[in-house]
Amino acid sequence: MYLAASCACFPDLSLDAALSKLVDLEFTRIEIQIHEKEGRLKPSEVAADPDRAIMFCRQTRRLTPIAYSVDIDAEEDEYYRQFAAICLLAKATKVVTLIVPSSNLGTPFNAEVERLQKLVDIATNEGVVVAVKTERGRISEDPDTITVLCDHVKGLGIALDPSHFHYGVHAGRSFDHILKYAYHVYLRDTNKENFQVRVGQGDIEYGRLVNMLTQVKYNRALSIDFQPLPEVDQMAEMRKIRLLLDSLL
Repeated sequence: MYLAASCACFPDLSLDAALSKLVDLEFTRIEIQIHEKEGRLKPSEVAADPDRAIMFCRQTRRLTPIAYSVDIDAEEDEYYRQFAAICLLAKATKVVTLIVPSSNLGTPFNAEVERLQKLVDIATNEGVVVAVKTERGRISEDPDTITVLCDHVKGLGIALDPSHFHYGVHAGRSFDHILKYAYHVYLRDTNKENFQVRVGQGDIEYGRLVNMLTQVKYNRALSIDFQPLPEVDQMAEMRKIRLLLDSLL
């Protein structure tokens, strides 16, 4: 396992400025968002100008990109065309993991299986893996449903976000049985009342989580995804969680 940080930890900064902050915090690996809405790089831009996208993702101040978070706003054939372009970008920049959201609750299960299978098939052709993010309000919010999804879609993994099982409708649900599907892990601190709290004020048992991931031979990123809190020093909180996780690895 190794530490990484999401560029989304500094949402109000340019990518270059966010990278500078992460270098100051002594991170060496990063996750970059490729989102049509609120993304520093958009999927439509990747498809329209792949060479520019490659150059953009290589300008990382010697930080190593280890994953792309992907959120595509297009539909049908254009959706898969843009995803294929991002797979080529990942291959060119030596990124293995693409993280995608699952569909909203209410989407027919068979339709979701078909969509994810297409994504996995496209990614596999370029040597890339797909991880569906565990997230409230989506099909992937329920650990048992995640198990069925991963069992149906060969090669699909998850981007585990434990916060969603400490806050909200699934607070208190065990997620130990889905750790074996993890391709990526997000970390922040969370309690039953708040999705994110200051480091040390939440219920996330980092040591137990690291031990459980070790047992399933997880050897990928622990990606810090800590959003700025009002009147809280973001750099201090990021440094605190990095040092805490460093001490466990």
